[in-house]
Amino acid sequence: MNDMIRKPTFLHQSKPLITCMIQASDIGKAVKTVRNAMFDGCDAFGFQMEVLKKEQRTDEKLTSLFREMGQKPIYVTNYRTGINGGMSDDELLDGLMQLLKCGATLADIIGDMYDPHPIQLTENAIAVEKQKDAIKRVHDAGGEVLMSSHVMKFIDSDEVLRIATAHQERGADISKIVTAADSEEEELENLRTIERLKRELDIPFLFLCSGSHYKLVRTIGPFLGACMWLTVQQHDELSTNAQPVCRSIRAIADNFDYMPTVR
Repeated sequence: MNDMIRKPTFLHQSKPLITCMIQASDIGKAVKTVRNAMFDGCDAFGFQMEVLKKEQRTDEKLTSLFREMGQKPIYVTNYRTGINGGMSDDELLDGLMQLLKCGATLADIIGDMYDPHPIQLTENAIAVEKQKDAIKRVHDAGGEVLMSSHVMKFIDSDEVLRIATAHQERGADISKIVTAADSEEEELENLRTIERLKRELDIPFLFLCSGSHYKLVRTIGPFLGACMWLTVQQHDELSTNAQPVCRSIRAIADNFDYMPTVR
């Protein structure tokens, strides 16, 4: 059994994981962020290769970065955005496989891989079969799969559940859906959607939102059923603004008593 397979899993966790996302243009900057995040109490790391300079993407450099993350599970993305512009989906998948080989645990396969779609969920039968083959390739390499759809607009719980169920049926281990909320009503409906996913979906899920009213979902969503928080060590020019700072979520997770009182 190789080192990758021995990496701690994102699955079957007793509580949501505080995952610190790393976006850096070079490995040296990423290592510094990881070292600081270790002291902020993160449970896992996420690494987004689409912002890493291509000359930095060597097995040696990536392995050295993941070694800095200790024995924490590692989530990786290699989206079409950023420096990856113009790359084929097969090339992006090869990048994910490289990341797994270098020590990552969880690979993010977008729901419109092989057939770009506005809400990142293709229904094209040929593309879906190729996605299933990609998921099998990750599993055969000892990795776990998160399938993501960045919808980036408000949708009701029926549509969210439809997307999440499609991820599940294609073989994903975790479903990730990012919507939006631009009013208190939409924000509260998104919280209800999380509760529904917890009741009706058979795999772990990560439900997030953007827009003007995203903070409740990203702060208390994991208490309602989402499998992790996505956080940042600090905000800089590459970090995602909607992601909360790791140490603030650590303080909330450690001190927020939300469990029902037993009478």
